[in-house]
Amino acid sequence: MVVELPGKMNKLFSIAEIGINHNGDLKIAKEMISRAKNCGFNSVKFQKRTIDLVYSKEILSQFRESPWGKTNLEQKNGLEFNEDQYKEIDNYCKELKIEWFASAWDIKSLEFLDTFDLNKNKIASAMIVDLNFLKEVAKRKKHTFISTGMSTTNDIDNAVKIFEDGNCTYELMHSVSTYPMKIENANLITIKHLKEKYKCNVGYSGHESGLGVSLAAFGYDISSLERHITLDRSMYGSDQSASLEPKGMNLLMKYINEMQIARGENSLGKILDAELPIAEKLRAHIYKK
Repeated sequence: MVVELPGKMNKLFSIAEIGINHNGDLKIAKEMISRAKNCGFNSVKFQKRTIDLVYSKEILSQFRESPWGKTNLEQKNGLEFNEDQYKEIDNYCKELKIEWFASAWDIKSLEFLDTFDLNKNKIASAMIVDLNFLKEVAKRKKHTFISTGMSTTNDIDNAVKIFEDGNCTYELMHSVSTYPMKIENANLITIKHLKEKYKCNVGYSGHESGLGVSLAAFGYDISSLERHITLDRSMYGSDQSASLEPKGMNLLMKYINEMQIARGENSLGKILDAELPIAEKLRAHIYKK
């Protein structure tokens, strides 16, 4: 479903993906929210999981050294915020006047997010094949971003049909699920083909290092842009290397804003007001003939 502004090109909706880069530290999460707001992002996004539903006991019992212990269970629990912490995040975002939402990885987490007054949902690339989960998200009737990493055409067809049948607004997000993504794997032309096939808005969720690919994606008139953010890429975590630090965040939004202004509107056949005195001066010798 395409959501358009009459007579205008869609203004890009920017998402600062905090995800689990906060490392379970509310102070770090708040600093990231503040940085995103100051850089001009429209929203921040988290990830919510019910650990014992998303991961098997076998996986959770496996060895994994982390700041929280020596098992997957300790690591996964260490990266999750509880209800009180999310309430604090909710209040902080309201205070800063920045929107927040999260990608749920299971229905219980989705129901948890229902307790907050959130306007949007996000389908992570991993979840696009869980059709029952997609139906639950579509029932919420909240605008939903659907990432298409690791997806076949059939996977995307199924997801689109569920949201169309459920009368839930959505947009697809071209994504490549490697961290960090190599530039040669970006395949940004896919954005064009997604638009043509599904007749909907299409955004870009980037996992690359640097800014070039995200800025190039803007050239395909994306409706949304999501980038992972961090305070320092050397921090613990699998997503840190694919994230933007504050300097990169600021530059990305600066360039995106400049590009949106520069894109302007169709001026074919029009002389701009700013051009009139220049035209009069440079063509004076012609008009006098």
